[in-house]
Amino acid sequence: MKLSQRITHLTEGGSDGWDVFYRARRMIDEGHAVTELTIGEHDIRTDASILEAMDLSARQGHTGYAMVPGTDLLRDTVAARLQTRTGVPTTRNNVLITPGGQSALFAAHVAVCDPGDVGLFIDPYYATYPGTIRGAGATARPIQTSADDAFQPRAQRIDAAADGAVSLLINTPNNPTGVVYSRATLEGVAQVCHARDLWLISDEVYDTQVWDGTHISPRTLPGMTERTLIVGSMSKSHAMTGSRCGWVVGPEEVIAHLINLATHTTYGVPGFIQDAASFALNAGNLLVEEIAAPFRRRRALAMEVLSTQNTVGLVPAQGAMYLMLDIRATGLDGEGFANALLDTHSIAVMPGESFGTAARGHIRVAMTIDDDRFAAALTTICTYAAVLADRRAAE
Repeated sequence: MKLSQRITHLTEGGSDGWDVFYRARRMIDEGHAVTELTIGEHDIRTDASILEAMDLSARQGHTGYAMVPGTDLLRDTVAARLQTRTGVPTTRNNVLITPGGQSALFAAHVAVCDPGDVGLFIDPYYATYPGTIRGAGATARPIQTSADDAFQPRAQRIDAAADGAVSLLINTPNNPTGVVYSRATLEGVAQVCHARDLWLISDEVYDTQVWDGTHISPRTLPGMTERTLIVGSMSKSHAMTGSRCGWVVGPEEVIAHLINLATHTTYGVPGFIQDAASFALNAGNLLVEEIAAPFRRRRALAMEVLSTQNTVGLVPAQGAMYLMLDIRATGLDGEGFANALLDTHSIAVMPGESFGTAARGHIRVAMTIDDDRFAAALTTICTYAAVLADRRAAE
């Protein structure tokens, strides 16, 4: 008996790059005190008003099978949100509600990729991207970016890798780098999509966390509405990570087929979760700003701490809940530095290599602990990096 290659090769049979994270969790289980700056999990929980709406919906009986495409209320709410934010006409027929953003990413790739096709994605990348593409039966092909170019994906590199490709996956504001793609970058992406007849899958789950610059959805660019699938989620904007409620927004024909896919896979999202999501989206910007505020504040703290030293570099921290720190001056790659930091100071960060090869020599720091501990941990990281850099210089 054997398993399918599709399932056994999701990570190409190797590590998924999260070994440091798993080691830190084992240390915690063994009773060690570890400062975790690893995953993108809010240090505040889902707002009480959202939970109350969820509880009320469940108690009123919305616990049976919900409509597979999503409730009309939530689909209309998501459509109105996208239309307001982008100016692109959007109706419920452009929206499929999914069990979280990850499910939406998978569904989008199943919609546009046949077995043997090539799905492009940007390196550095969120850890699940290549496995998601492989899970859809396609070949995952990374597009390298450069730290010296603020990890902006350039049209020439995308075009050079596009032979055999049918799709391109991008993410702005970006996890892991914290970079927000510029208009020029996105216009270059759109140009290649037109020239190479690519579907664009745009992961926009961090669109409410922009600290510097402006989030531009590529769906708004000329000729891109009909070839773009937007992935969104309640997880980051409303601290509803465990509720698993996301969406795909795209052309009506695509959504119709994705509804058929959902009928044969997820069979929808619980109605009381959808009612809570509808409540949250209709609660207004104040709630969204309250959830984003700690990350905006800690980004400012980080810039203060980093301004007092010259060993650790900061990739432009324009959005999302992460910092990408350049530790190449230490002579270590990201994995080596992260392991040494965990061993010596019990601080857990993600190696840049966890997210591909382009971020080698970097670490990703999640801004997900309280302000004082965050500033102290970041100060320790900088001090430790300076010690390693001095030791390297003396050798």
